[in-house]
Amino acid sequence: MASVLIIAREGAVPADLRNRLAGDGFHCFAIAPAADIREAVAARRPDALLFETDGPSPDPAAWEAVRKLRREKGLPLIAAIPRDALGGADVRLECDDFILSPYDGGELSFRLNRLVHRRREAGGHEQIKRDGLTIDLDTCEVTVAAKLVELTFKEYELLKLMAGNPGRVYTREALLNNIWGYDYYGGDRTVDVHVRRLRSKIEDAEHTFIETVRNIGYRFKAT
Repeated sequence: MASVLIIAREGAVPADLRNRLAGDGFHCFAIAPAADIREAVAARRPDALLFETDGPSPDPAAWEAVRKLRREKGLPLIAAIPRDALGGADVRLECDDFILSPYDGGELSFRLNRLVHRRREAGGHEQIKRDGLTIDLDTCEVTVAAKLVELTFKEYELLKLMAGNPGRVYTREALLNNIWGYDYYGGDRTVDVHVRRLRSKIEDAEHTFIETVRNIGYRFKAT
């Protein structure tokens, strides 16, 4: 049976929702946003995460913890947004799917099954491979032409984000928000410095991966 961790506003899962998910093959458990989310994930080892928000934007501290866990563990993440707050919802939220609350158990089950199935189809050992570059998402190891490359955490996160979406142009602001978080007050130069260092580690005369899009930002070269 698959499991889902629900970061719930009330810190609990209604009995009817719990029963519906159980009938569809999901064990669910809930914690409040103020709880230690990382500890809960380590103890329960869920297959997916559901984050309930009170309004158009989630609690910043709890969301940052969930966002980092999604990246580190490769856990599918669904954001539940109140229907009456949809108009002001932040479209930049880094998640795999959205659902409007109050949500139907059947719809949630469908969305969870879709995400968990996609993750399992990857064989439980997911890799991103691009023209001689390999990113192992389980071990967080990066190799170029089979040679291990040592990256800092931010360099790794930048590479994983862009390599996972080849051809997509990211503005410097988007990269700051995705990697450093919305509450980071550093300037655009932070991105430029990290991209330059990343390039120096993964690129050479035979390998060019990251392209500069003038006056906009960066993209990972589409092959």
